[in-house]
Amino acid sequence: MEQIVAENVSKYYTVPPEKGGRNHERLQVLTNVSFRVERNEFVSILGPSGCGKSTLLRMLAGLDRDYEGTIRMEDVDLKKNRVPVCYMLQKDHLLPWRTLMENVLLPAEIEGADLKKEAEAVRPMLREFGLEEFENYRPHALSGGMRQRAALLRTYRMRGDIMLLDEPFGALDEITRMQMQDWLLDVWGKHRKTVVFVTHNIEEAILLSDRVLVMSPRPGTIVKDIRIDFQRPRNRDMLLGSQFLGYKKDILASLG
Repeated sequence: MEQIVAENVSKYYTVPPEKGGRNHERLQVLTNVSFRVERNEFVSILGPSGCGKSTLLRMLAGLDRDYEGTIRMEDVDLKKNRVPVCYMLQKDHLLPWRTLMENVLLPAEIEGADLKKEAEAVRPMLREFGLEEFENYRPHALSGGMRQRAALLRTYRMRGDIMLLDEPFGALDEITRMQMQDWLLDVWGKHRKTVVFVTHNIEEAILLSDRVLVMSPRPGTIVKDIRIDFQRPRNRDMLLGSQFLGYKKDILASLG
């Protein structure tokens, strides 16, 4: 069942003179973007910097309705109504004065939920997210990978069955990034929310995804929709074979 449908989406920004525009120049960021995402599918959006990946994710989150075309989520037109989603930016944005648990409980607190019951529900997940012993630690005492896992757990606990992840591992060192990719594969395999994952890392996109949507340079559009047929559960040995090299070659050719 299709959970997200985007049809002929285009986006323009007006650049005022003080920002370098000429007479409030109209800058096109996206052009005729169309794609579909099925329920419980893991789809990566991959493309060069500045092609509109993050802009597109903001639209899917319902934070930007000023675009041409149509985006439907759960059969709801996002120009008319918002659909609850779990949205995470590249930075963890943990509040430094709150403990790890207090940060994870923030969505429930905003919604006015029973925080005692919510904490009871979260505690079993701390072990799964590798955070069991750090419930009362503040962000400055956590490693980069732990902060990202805490942010992902907070994102997962948001209301909604769709996770929008905007380069969540982009700021991590290579070893920690690989560890986080392996961990995300394991966690997603257990919980299977629908995921739209923005990245510019080809290996990451192939390893994690059911499909990879390749975008052109600005104004961005989808130039290739590549299905990744690796079986699940996945492991890094898959990245050593000819099938991986074929996917990588196809993506690189699409990127031009």
